[in-house]
Amino acid sequence: MNRIPNNFETKRRNKIKIVKFIYKKGETSKQEISRELGLSMPTVLQNVKELLENGIIIEVGKYQSTGGRKAGALALAKGHKYAVGIDITSNHISMVLVDTSGTVSVNKRIKSFYEDTIGYNEELGVELEAFLTENQIDKNKVLGVGISIPGIVDTSNSILLRTHVFKVSNLSLKKFSQFLKYDVAFSNDANSAAYAELRESAKNSIYLSLSNTVGGAIYVNDEIYMGDNFKSAEFGHMVIEPNGRTCYCGKCGCMDVYCSALNLSKYTDENLDLFFDKLKENDKECKNAWNEYIKYLAIAVSNLRMAFDCDIILGGYVGGYMEEYLIELGQTVLQYNNFDLDSTYIKSSKYKKEAAAVGAGIQFIEKYFNSIY
Repeated sequence: MNRIPNNFETKRRNKIKIVKFIYKKGETSKQEISRELGLSMPTVLQNVKELLENGIIIEVGKYQSTGGRKAGALALAKGHKYAVGIDITSNHISMVLVDTSGTVSVNKRIKSFYEDTIGYNEELGVELEAFLTENQIDKNKVLGVGISIPGIVDTSNSILLRTHVFKVSNLSLKKFSQFLKYDVAFSNDANSAAYAELRESAKNSIYLSLSNTVGGAIYVNDEIYMGDNFKSAEFGHMVIEPNGRTCYCGKCGCMDVYCSALNLSKYTDENLDLFFDKLKENDKECKNAWNEYIKYLAIAVSNLRMAFDCDIILGGYVGGYMEEYLIELGQTVLQYNNFDLDSTYIKSSKYKKEAAAVGAGIQFIEKYFNSIY
């Protein structure tokens, strides 16, 4: 009696495995799918045939295999379905469009100051519709809208428990979605960014978000550790300078005071691009600010390495510029850390901009994959 449902479920799981494998690889072949997933070739051929017929995957020419003749290449179809990611900050609304191939096709940043008002929430809905219309997106193909927000987010109850950035607490997140016509899910901004960066990684990692506030995420055993009270990885409020400058949280000497992007952009009218341009020109004021920034960032990175002993990914606004400064940072870190012989565990982020929005949207892509039958 249970044989048909069991066979159906096995087939469905195999199809999902195949789709996720293609998603991770970008391009692959039937032979590689069979070999890597341990599926028989008839099983692969049947599932691939159905996925092609449903427009979920496409053939994209030839794939360079390990030997012999080239195999037919398979990839996920661009534009099959979409998800929107939105990152809300105190000063901006950022939107990205992600399709089921994993491609971030467009992004948009809107200057908008957060207010806990109906007008602000209505503006969010208007801007989203305009974003989709501008990019000629069939709204029936939109799987959902992921929204990332700074602060402690209770996702199960859709409550923003606390955020110093917006200066509100116990805020119903449904306020944000009341003018949105799609399925909506919420997440913490740093967790969203970490998910975008690390979802395909098999390595335990720390994600350190260096934006206008400092946050982060702990990625262990293929998932983000949330903490008992959704408060994990509040790295910005680790004290790195006892009796130091006052933080917006009320404590003194927090990492946020010394390592937020504002410590750099304040020298160039909040223009971070301009700061790094002037830094390359050896502007004295920017160079002094950078030297202090690197010192405190190195202290924080060294502390995180001591606590977690894994890779540390630098993300957020500043993280997008860090690739060419990793050697300089690493040399400074080693001054505070005599347990490591090198600093190759410090890495720059893959997404230079809008990682939080990307991570917020991608969850709907993965939810869609899991629903395939």
